[in-house]
Amino acid sequence: MDNDIKSALALLKQGQPPGNREILQEISVGSDFILDFWKEKYLADYLSQGGSKIKFLTGRTGSGRTHFLEMLAMEADNMGYIPVSLSAREVWIHDFKEIYVAVLHQVNLMECLQPCCCEVIRQLGYNPAEIPEDMTFADYLSSQGQLDPLTKREIRQQLEQLFLANPLIDNNFALACSLLTGSLLGYPTLEEPSCRLLLLWLEGSREARLPSLRRLGLSPSRITKYNARHMLRSLVEVCRLAGYKGLVISIDDMEILVGADSTETIRYTRLKREDAYESIRELIDEIDTLKNTMFVFSFERRLIDDDRAGLKSYQALWMRIQNEIEGARFNRFADIVDLDRLIDEVYTPETIVEMSARLASVINRLDSGARPITLSTAEELHARARFGKVSLPRQVNLATVQEGVEQ
Repeated sequence: MDNDIKSALALLKQGQPPGNREILQEISVGSDFILDFWKEKYLADYLSQGGSKIKFLTGRTGSGRTHFLEMLAMEADNMGYIPVSLSAREVWIHDFKEIYVAVLHQVNLMECLQPCCCEVIRQLGYNPAEIPEDMTFADYLSSQGQLDPLTKREIRQQLEQLFLANPLIDNNFALACSLLTGSLLGYPTLEEPSCRLLLLWLEGSREARLPSLRRLGLSPSRITKYNARHMLRSLVEVCRLAGYKGLVISIDDMEILVGADSTETIRYTRLKREDAYESIRELIDEIDTLKNTMFVFSFERRLIDDDRAGLKSYQALWMRIQNEIEGARFNRFADIVDLDRLIDEVYTPETIVEMSARLASVINRLDSGARPITLSTAEELHARARFGKVSLPRQVNLATVQEGVEQ
């Protein structure tokens, strides 16, 4: 058994998502109730048409939030989006610049600029497939005796049209992308230190000296939490130019805002927590300025239930996200999606038995130590699912593994 399978098995037995796409799909039961809806209404339609959306995902411990986010990332990838998965335990949420930089690292800007190179090549009347892999476009033209001043001018004009003439891209961001794309094309030439300098500036690093950037033609300012949303919009548009439909960004573990577990140090002070709430509030108010982007903030119930430090403590944010009317039926359009409410809509005793059977099948195929629960056990779990701190999916996982231990 290789290390990836061992890791997936260990995570399954702990009630965690396995980190393996095939296994994740095999054990998934019930998530399609929301996921299929999001795929139809948002990924296939609204986002692809230029819209943007913010969702909040909550539930008790073990409700399947992280599992759902992994499934969402997989489906987004399959549908032509770039999925970005972040954690509030690792990224500072109170400073949007940190979110932008984390997104930039997962997107890999230089890879996105490669299709932009191909577009420039096509616009000049050449076939990108005909360019040898070990040659830049400029080298290829030179070998054909075609890198004349007129062609160089055409390359510059195509780069300007692609990036600088696009109103959704910040001018300095566009110029940086134009220069970096030119370096990949081989013209206009850009030295390696200059490429590194541009990437450092795009990442918001203080190592990027502004006077050096000005010599490259930029008139930049530091990337801060105040202009980072604008930079993110520019990044999304470059991803779209590269052929992607947009970005689906999930930020998990948001409950860390109201306090750490006993084994962790406190990460957010009151001021940082309020700055995080204000940052989310600003993102909600400016979401229409973003295009082709979906944010999903995920957290345990205590971020809502804690009146002193949770979302309700920051009224400017809570007023924007609370569900005004909650009916008996699950509203899949709601901005706050409570996975615990799936008990009424999705998790029947029969569904619980299927969930347990799938989990046991995977665990026993990889190793051993699991046995599907019976219908009577499923009915018992379903009856007491609304009580306690642990949600139904985690209880099913524990019961399945424990049943196997008792064999």
